[in-house]
Amino acid sequence: MSLPICRIKIINGNTCQPMTININTSAQSVKFSNTEIVTVQPQTGPESIESFYDEYLAIPGILEQIILDTDSDAFVLACWGDPGIEAAREITAKPVVGIAEASLYVANMLAAKWSVVTTLHRVRDMVEKTVEKTGLTARCASVRTTRLSVLDTEQDRTATLDVLTEAGNLAIREDGAEAICLGCAGMSGLEQQLEQRLGVPVIDAVAAAVKMAESLVSLDKTTSKRLTYRLPERKEIKGYASHYQAENFCR
Repeated sequence: MSLPICRIKIINGNTCQPMTININTSAQSVKFSNTEIVTVQPQTGPESIESFYDEYLAIPGILEQIILDTDSDAFVLACWGDPGIEAAREITAKPVVGIAEASLYVANMLAAKWSVVTTLHRVRDMVEKTVEKTGLTARCASVRTTRLSVLDTEQDRTATLDVLTEAGNLAIREDGAEAICLGCAGMSGLEQQLEQRLGVPVIDAVAAAVKMAESLVSLDKTTSKRLTYRLPERKEIKGYASHYQAENFCR
């Protein structure tokens, strides 16, 4: 008996095409045979997201990929800060999985304490707020930032692997981490090499999100519309295309 098709749209939060390709490769490598994955990026927005300014500018383009979609059974937001995830859950009843949230949940099932190893030092507060939002701060041994920009993770994989190894070792030795979450979608595909170097579980956030999205679809679960994530109230939104208007959403 064949399983029903599960259609997942993965949305790279930035407009960097090489990163979109890498995200797709990681996702395709872990999906079930009955899962169809389409990986896209916004039509508008920053080339990379590594500040609050970048994040906020990226969100309308991310949401547009959901608003105009008619085929997918679930969505994955493939930027580690999960930008716009609450708004995304308001505009669709289909499951929306953020790669940060998914990676932390997976790490939490594998280790008593874990660390996030991520990009530029300036993103520490953003990452800490993401961890706090999931309610898992007490289980987070540390956030280890690095000199890597988001684009560096795509452009020099060897150097990225070395930097992540150094930061991961510090998290394990000095912070007591027993697992590592990779805090950027651009780090996808490096988890197996890092596990060999570090000797602890290393979580590819994209892969974790794909498996959670598949599970939610298989369980036939939808986003609650009881209160918090119900559709936005109807009102005029000036300066935005008609498909952004809440009056056009299915009710």
